[in-house]
Amino acid sequence: MAMVAELRDELTTNEKLDVPEELGCKQSSDSPALRRESDPPDGGRVAWATALGSFLIQICGYGYLTSFGVYQDFYTRIYLTNQPPSTISVRWIGSLNSFLIASSTLISGLMYDRGWFYHIMIVGSLLQSLSLFALSFAKPGQFYMIFLLQGVLSGVGMGLTFGPSMAVLSQHFSKRRTLVMTLVASGSPMGAIIHPIMLNHLLNGPVGFAGGVRASAGLVSALLLIACLSMRTRAPSTPMASVSYSAVARKCSREVPFILTTVGIMLCQIGFYYPLFYLQLDSIKHGIDAHFSFYSLVILNAACAVGRCTAGIIAAYTGLLNLTIAFTAASGIVTISMIALSDISSVVVIAVAYGYVSGVYDAALVPLVTVLTPDLSELGARMGICFVFTALDGLLSGPISGALLSSQYRWLIPSLFSGERFAYYTNGNTVLKERFNCHSPAPSKHWQLQQLSAQLWNGHPFKNMLFID
Repeated sequence: MAMVAELRDELTTNEKLDVPEELGCKQSSDSPALRRESDPPDGGRVAWATALGSFLIQICGYGYLTSFGVYQDFYTRIYLTNQPPSTISVRWIGSLNSFLIASSTLISGLMYDRGWFYHIMIVGSLLQSLSLFALSFAKPGQFYMIFLLQGVLSGVGMGLTFGPSMAVLSQHFSKRRTLVMTLVASGSPMGAIIHPIMLNHLLNGPVGFAGGVRASAGLVSALLLIACLSMRTRAPSTPMASVSYSAVARKCSREVPFILTTVGIMLCQIGFYYPLFYLQLDSIKHGIDAHFSFYSLVILNAACAVGRCTAGIIAAYTGLLNLTIAFTAASGIVTISMIALSDISSVVVIAVAYGYVSGVYDAALVPLVTVLTPDLSELGARMGICFVFTALDGLLSGPISGALLSSQYRWLIPSLFSGERFAYYTNGNTVLKERFNCHSPAPSKHWQLQQLSAQLWNGHPFKNMLFID
């Protein structure tokens, strides 16, 4: 600990410390990091058009995934009545979709780093669009067709577009990067407002499943087309072989902040989707008006949009790590409080509270990974490594929640189990904060935390006590 404190003091007094302008610290005018960070224009027509395209990708990606609660309710009550809720989860429709969105970043991230941005955006968009149109031809009881189209193909398509659409923002923004990333991330709850309203009226109305899914697929396809036409890269879009997962993985295995962040997110994802997938069904099963229950996810995601939009503003004062600790703990508390759901007022309170706190938590994840990335040319690969591990728990979240819920709809156990997962991430971030003495709310402390890892990586004699060889 004395060596860590000594090294930390050395970093804070070092006049040549490369702290990016985004975190509000001074730099030497001849710093290589300054020249690299000052390259993005931090605005302009192309930059904001790219941000708009990324925003639309989030509407069609995680925005569509988080509306799976509508499908979950429809499949359970009407379309797949031969499958109990635990079986639907165990067979991995929603959870497999979530897993593939995150794990596909392992592929798309490396392809982005090698200059294949436009290729993967087009392929991913086409795959998502075609799989949704094909889903409309599924008949009642055809579980495996729905599983393949919605769980597998649609998930891969969303995953190919998610990572690159967020990483490309780092080419256009530096000082505003965290703010823009959190604003773009608000596209997910915005999509989760639009899609549930549309799907609830279409699936449960005269249009039916086939027509409703086709209309939804048409909207998604149009938005994806606009997104692909809007986004542009600043780096040369020619294939490059300079980035390899083996080299990036070796660096990541020696960086304690990155390891703790990845493990924490991975543990947290088990409980993250439980309210999103089961709030509407929970409301209906408690005798609440079905028409109002249809809007429970809309209320949740409206609050989530507000949370994501304000996350960047709050982080400017508290720092990303402090922000993540506070709102992760709050997300766990609200998830556990789902055991108290009994009437309309409780549904509204839970939806608003969880929507906001989970929105802030989720919006901070990508900026946190970006801040912990010393070389932005490796950002795609690092996002892929981080999210492929977190996807494993996302894969288990639906099956575990469905199994704990059982066909008797016992809400106590899955609520407690899911809420407890957030506690692990909170504890992990607290350890990270205490380990590196990041007590100041100033964001620059988080960059010092990154620089500490870089110093240890470069051969500090104390490194073997902190990092994995």
